[in-house]
Amino acid sequence: MPYSFDAQKTKDAVVAWIRDWFDKNGKGCNAVVGISGGKDSSCVAALCVEALGADRIIGILMPNGEQFDIDMSELLVKHLGIRHYVFNIKDAYAAMKVQYEAVTGSELSAQSTMNLGPRLRMTTLYLYAQSFNGRVANTCNLSEDWVGYSTKYGDAAGDFSPLSNLTVQEVKAVARACGLPDVLVDKVPIDGLCGKTDEDNLGFTYATLDRYIREGICEDPDVKANIDARHVRNLFKLQLMPSYQSGIDVLAEKG
Repeated sequence: MPYSFDAQKTKDAVVAWIRDWFDKNGKGCNAVVGISGGKDSSCVAALCVEALGADRIIGILMPNGEQFDIDMSELLVKHLGIRHYVFNIKDAYAAMKVQYEAVTGSELSAQSTMNLGPRLRMTTLYLYAQSFNGRVANTCNLSEDWVGYSTKYGDAAGDFSPLSNLTVQEVKAVARACGLPDVLVDKVPIDGLCGKTDEDNLGFTYATLDRYIREGICEDPDVKANIDARHVRNLFKLQLMPSYQSGIDVLAEKG
């Protein structure tokens, strides 16, 4: 049977799931969402508004110094009518780099530099969540997670994850079903560091990746090999932390 996707049905199901999750894991709590102005955070915020009401959503805008596209984040919070705060991570980011370099006598690696921002942003989200009776929304999608395009304990963290089983194309469809402006849904994701798009960095388009995930089809063997290698290499990000099994009984589990 050909693959098909019902955006309206999925949107309604995710809204119901969020509502049920909060009833069980944070009744009366707020949803804290990091707002980047991209499709994922916009979609998550919109879903949370429909599930819980705008008065229970707190959007956190977290530029690192000057953010060229912060107007998209501002558009989103205005469109949804949600409470929001701007928390610039520039000083914390710079202080950690300076301290690291002073202690080690060397510069941060490219990978550490890339992941420091997302981890500081997640720390900021929990700062607000624990101060405003909140639960932190994870805004990752299946496509990004599949190839490891997320930061462990950074944007890959959170308390609940509405989009982690939806591909980029599906997220876009759900976002449109939420009534979000096209400019937010179609905004091209850029890493914010080197100025390249996600797809430039990955070496393939999300459309190609999504088709491979859902239908197992990828005509280009080099792209298929790239996707498979990234998926295997980054599986550890999606799995629970391995723990030593002592074999000692836990009395609580015996009832």
